Amino acid sequence: MFVPQGFRGTVTAFPDFDAASDAETLYSAMKGIGSDKEAILELVTSRNNAQRQEICEAYKTHYGKDLIDDLKYELTGKLERVIVGLMRPPAYHDAKEIKDALEGVGTDEKCLIEILASRTNQQIHDLVAAYKDAYGRDIEEDIVGDTSGHFKKMMVVLLQGTREEDDVVSEDLVEEDAKVLLEAGEEQWGTEEAAFIMLLGNRSVTHLQLVFDEYQKISEKSIEDSIKSELSGDFERLMLAVVQCIRSRPMFFAKRLYKAMQGLGTSDNTLIRIMISRSEIDMLDIRECFRLLYEKSLYNMIKEDTSGEYKRTLLKLCGGDDDLAGEFFPEAAQIAYRMWEVSASSRVQLRGTVRPITDFDPGSDATALRKAMKGFGTDEDTIIDIITHRSNEQRQQIRQTYKSHLGRDLMADLKSELSKNLARLILGLMMTPAEFDAKMMKKGMEGAGTDEHALIEILVTRSNQEIKAMCQAYQDAYGNSLEDAISSDTSGHFCRILVSLVQGAREEGPADVGRVMADAQELGDACNDDSSSMETRFMSILCTRSFPHLRRVLQEFVKCTNKDVEQIIKQEMSGDVKNAMLGIVRSVKNQPLYLAGRLYKALKGLGTDDRALIRIMVSRSEIDLFNIRKEFKDTYDISVHDYIQSDTSGDYCKALQILCGGED
Repeated sequence: MFVPQGFRGTVTAFPDFDAASDAETLYSAMKGIGSDKEAILELVTSRNNAQRQEICEAYKTHYGKDLIDDLKYELTGKLERVIVGLMRPPAYHDAKEIKDALEGVGTDEKCLIEILASRTNQQIHDLVAAYKDAYGRDIEEDIVGDTSGHFKKMMVVLLQGTREEDDVVSEDLVEEDAKVLLEAGEEQWGTEEAAFIMLLGNRSVTHLQLVFDEYQKISEKSIEDSIKSELSGDFERLMLAVVQCIRSRPMFFAKRLYKAMQGLGTSDNTLIRIMISRSEIDMLDIRECFRLLYEKSLYNMIKEDTSGEYKRTLLKLCGGDDDLAGEFFPEAAQIAYRMWEVSASSRVQLRGTVRPITDFDPGSDATALRKAMKGFGTDEDTIIDIITHRSNEQRQQIRQTYKSHLGRDLMADLKSELSKNLARLILGLMMTPAEFDAKMMKKGMEGAGTDEHALIEILVTRSNQEIKAMCQAYQDAYGNSLEDAISSDTSGHFCRILVSLVQGAREEGPADVGRVMADAQELGDACNDDSSSMETRFMSILCTRSFPHLRRVLQEFVKCTNKDVEQIIKQEMSGDVKNAMLGIVRSVKNQPLYLAGRLYKALKGLGTDDRALIRIMVSRSEIDLFNIRKEFKDTYDISVHDYIQSDTSGDYCKALQILCGGED
């Protein structure tokens, strides 16, 4: 576990500081018509908070005016918010954020979670005192009055600021605490919430890190996976935030910053709050984690997502562009190692969203479907209701019964009665998984351009058995082998990767401990080869070893090279080969998260990639769509259900939302 050492902020004390001179500079910048915004932001961002408080005092002494009031008068919008926020003492800035989160029609629970889950005991105590001083109110009473249930209880615990200090580790309690958490999860959080809240709200960070490791050993899944599978709503988000901050505050804030800027609109309040509050604490670590998790530096994402003086202010707080350095930080490598360790030791319980219906009667369903398609007009509601609430095995029985009882082909009837995306979705659900995958591979290679992303997605997420069934279905449906189709439609190393994967011959079973280090060293040595040789050596391991084995190999690869394999692939490979290698690695690390990313790409932007959306919703609905939903919500801060609602319409939207299985 990476623990930041010493000062890791980007804003430091200004040398040769003179509060009176700075006060005069700010006064001059705001005097007369208009204001010199550049001078203001340059000065404020190059002084630390203690120096800014001295400037406020000097300003009032020399000019008899309140500096913050003058800044509010002279500045506007987002620039005003960030500059004024920087001028407040940290505790008063947190207090203002909490007050704003509680005011108005709805409570901003995400703001409450971010602040209370991430602050130290002393910061919490200072916040409580600052809130009382600034607003004459008790912060606990205000939060209790605005929240409810277990979420409220955990908020109150965190507000006490009574977490044991980091050097407090009760070794004899580590195993006991892990068992308490496991029992709480097993009982589905019915009677053990109090013990769970007490442990996560009071034990020291170091102690809880050991507890989480022990929990993973005895349950074979991470505490985060347990929370995602058992909780929902604000309580789930709060508990995940607490766990994430226990593991790594910089990683938590890196994810928060990404969520604030990804998508169509920027959450400026979140962006400003984090950039201000972490600029003198751990912004350097946050930058490293951001670059580890995403494909660009924090500096560049801010640069692309903001503008004007507001942008320049945030970039000053960010402190530098890590992409220019081109290096992979040692601290980030330690975090990457830990992430692979979690991936290697977790056994996530995969859950679909579609299950077999009880009291199933294929004859009755076949009759109802025929009735829905007879005469003028089509009863889409009945068709959707039946097909989305049956498992694939049950749908195949309906398909067979429809033909034996009615002498008709159900697929043909559905195709003639439905249209466009609804038809594609319903017909996809009526196919066997192998038939559907074969159809999707065929579609991926049809027409003017190949959909390489679809080919990669299917081949890196299917088991050997699923790939072999798909190959047979492809041969039956199209009269030629899938391997031959791939070979004629792709070329070079990318073709070789796909051909290797389509054999369905990946090793199975647990990691081969005797080969782990050798394979890790082989990948490490390959990094020094020319690109062609490197790609060949990577393919020989990534395309053939079992997923459990690869998790251990890629964990040791970090130790051998001090770099994460994703970083190497992004730097040294390009095009379809890079995308295929990244697809394998991401699927190995966390397949539901990989598919959540694919789903997000299908939904975001100006137009929906309906083929990709349908492909994932159909193929994963009985396997791990519940897990994909949870990863999607955790990563993008919006539910799959809500994104589908905003991006699709009509019966197509209705059918997708039923498959989704919930709103999160």
